[in-house]
Parts: sequence; C-alpha cells; structure tokens
Amino acid sequence: MKIIQELFGQSPFHPLVEHAKKVHKCVDQIRPLINAFINQDYETIEKLHNLVSKLEYEADRLKHNIRNQLPRRYFLPVARNEIDNFLKCQDKIADCVEDFAVILTLRKTKIHPELKEQFLDFVEQIFQVTETLLVAAVELQNLVEVSFVGAEADMVMELISGLGEEEWKADKMARKLSMKIYSLEDELDPLTIIFYEKILHTLGAVANHAENAGDVLRMMLVK
Repeated sequence: MKIIQELFGQSPFHPLVEHAKKVHKCVDQIRPLINAFINQDYETIEKLHNLVSKLEYEADRLKHNIRNQLPRRYFLPVARNEIDNFLKCQDKIADCVEDFAVILTLRKTKIHPELKEQFLDFVEQIFQVTETLLVAAVELQNLVEVSFVGAEADMVMELISGLGEEEWKADKMARKLSMKIYSLEDELDPLTIIFYEKILHTLGAVANHAENAGDVLRMMLVK
C-alpha cells in the first residue's frame, strides 16, 4: 500500500500554481516600492520591505513543502528535475524582489527628475513579463488534465513565446536607462550612480528569471 501511495500520491501541480501566485504577490510590491522611492517615502519603503520579506518566506515554505511531498517514484507527466527547475526560477524571482526592497532601505537616495518616467516605464515592462508568466503557470493544472496537449497547451506555448520578446524589450529599456544615468554623471555623485545601477540590475533580473521559468515550462510541453 505504501508503494502505491508513493506512485500515485498527491499531484504537485496545484501547489506549484499556489507557489507561483505567492511569488507574484512579491512582484506586485515592486510598483508601490518604486513609487515610494520616487516620493522619498522611506517609512513606506521599510513597511513594504517587511511585507516582501514575509511573502518571500511564505513562498520558500511552499517550495520546501512541494519538494518534500514529491516522492522520487511518483508517476508524473513531466520530469521531476523540470518541476525542481521551475521552482528554482520562481524562487529567484522572489529573491530578486526582496533584494530590490533591501537595496531601497540601504540609502536615502533621491531619484533624479529626468529618470523618473524611465524607471516607471521599466517597471511596467517587467510586469509585462511576470504577468505573462503567471497566466502560463496558472494553466499548469489544466494542462495536467489534458496530458499537456491540445488547445490549452498551444495557448500556453503562445504565451511563453511572447515572454522572450517582452524580456528583450525590458533589456533594451534597461540599456537606455543605464545610458541616461551616465549622461547625468556631472550632476550625480558616483555612489548615487552605483545605487541606481544596482536597482536597475536587480529589477532586470526579475524579468530574466521569469523568462527562464517560461523556458522550463516550454520544456515540459515539448516533451
């Protein structure tokens, strides 16, 4: 009986979707964080940092539970390592959001007026990537029911294909923003430039890891 339970245990796909949703709750804090940064509202930044830390911890617990409840002999429509790789990519997204929140707490830095709109546009582009990933991830439960084939699978593949282009757009925006930062070097001290670049790099990593998570989903589908 124990062997049968291990072979036909609880499906990991519902918890995977719940983990993806929890990670996206972390991502949802990027908008209020960047707005608080622009408005020099350091008290709100601290509160949001605490919230992100709590959400990231909850996502970690979900991740560990999924791994602990996934027997090695369990029959799955996808490889076990692909589930683990998807978890790792999602985990890195949450980690990057927490890193972003931490960075904003380290220094009371004013944002240059000429950078505000570009930073806001960059954040919105990151959401184009992460929200597309979330829609695709939520479909995991439905894909299991149709054995990862059919119209549902085609729809998810289309979403994933769009991820690459949206992440590429984010990269282009990051480069333009970086160029704009250095064009203001006569007005900015070196530490402020480094601070802006750390923010830019960390936010860009959110989009990169979201694209990587999409690539793992693609591997699940093509097999």
